[in-house]
Amino acid sequence: MRPVWIVAAETVTALGDTLEASWRRLLAGESGIRPVRRFATDGYICRHAAEIDGLAAQDEASGVRPLLDRLLHDFGPVPADAAALTATTKWGIDALERQRRGATAHEEDLLAGGLPQAIGRRFGLSTPGLNINAACASSTIALARGAAMIAHGQSETVLVCCVDLVSEFVFSGFSALKGLSAEPCRPFDRRRSGLTLGEGAAALLLMAPERARREGRAPLGAILGWGVAGDAHHITAPARDGCGLIQAVRGALRQADLPPAAVAAINAHGTGTIYNDAMELTAFQQIFGRTLPIHSVKGALGHTLGAAGGIETALALKSLQETILPPTTGFAEAEENAAGWVSAEAVPLPGEFLLTTNSGFGGINAALLLTMAGGEG
Repeated sequence: MRPVWIVAAETVTALGDTLEASWRRLLAGESGIRPVRRFATDGYICRHAAEIDGLAAQDEASGVRPLLDRLLHDFGPVPADAAALTATTKWGIDALERQRRGATAHEEDLLAGGLPQAIGRRFGLSTPGLNINAACASSTIALARGAAMIAHGQSETVLVCCVDLVSEFVFSGFSALKGLSAEPCRPFDRRRSGLTLGEGAAALLLMAPERARREGRAPLGAILGWGVAGDAHHITAPARDGCGLIQAVRGALRQADLPPAAVAAINAHGTGTIYNDAMELTAFQQIFGRTLPIHSVKGALGHTLGAAGGIETALALKSLQETILPPTTGFAEAEENAAGWVSAEAVPLPGEFLLTTNSGFGGINAALLLTMAGGEG
């Protein structure tokens, strides 16, 4: 199979409108979580989210439109023959909220299929795109599928674009599930009590090495392996034994032909909920049998749902480039199984292979193995 290079990556998060801005503030331990200003939260236990200014729905358009504009403004050229894979859980759900309250809305903003259509028009792509909605593992799975398409010769280049908003619809849903923390979330902390929602977007361009060389593009990093698995345990709760995540990570290791000992660090899903964090630690301890650095970005960026995997992969490339793992913002007192694994400070990245994972409702789990190495073998 061919190697898979990532040749371009950009993000927009509550910490900044560029990948570089988000990375610098994340590395400094800053947080984009603050009181919600987009809608009233008086009826909810949680009053916080990681919002991005200027994304409120205007006229008939969803707030995803200005978010996409910011993301793609300076992204650079995308080949017309690129396959487009997008990822979102709710796309323009804020437009549907407005419609249900008697306002008008763009029809394309109401269904998730509007995202690949918007991306295709933006870059003049020659083939229709496909949206992947697999809960909070959506964009990780999109990257895995894109990597597989290149590795198996189905495409020379794939654009992965992911986006999700903080909307009252989503906020109220997580509140009804009692999944939100009253305070900004604390991933892997003894006092964690739930997640904090966030919003953001990411775009990553994947290429086969030979195509990238023809176009004069240098790799930011490479996807070596990927794995996806479901635990079929519960509609919202993860399997306590981490069986689905274990299977996904082991699949990524097999794909990359790497032993567990080769993994230097992990970007975990790390939502700050009681059961997710415990499940992840259980899975990682069973797979690796040793202590290694783990971090979560969600104490700084909130949980960006379908966009989480894309944003975290782009940030993982920065970790690899600068050989450092960001702090886990919100983490203060380790839960029993997190001691020695998670840090409130930035720590050196002690190797060349980084694992990033995401898990979602319905028991879906996905894992990617990344490296800076960009060679063809």
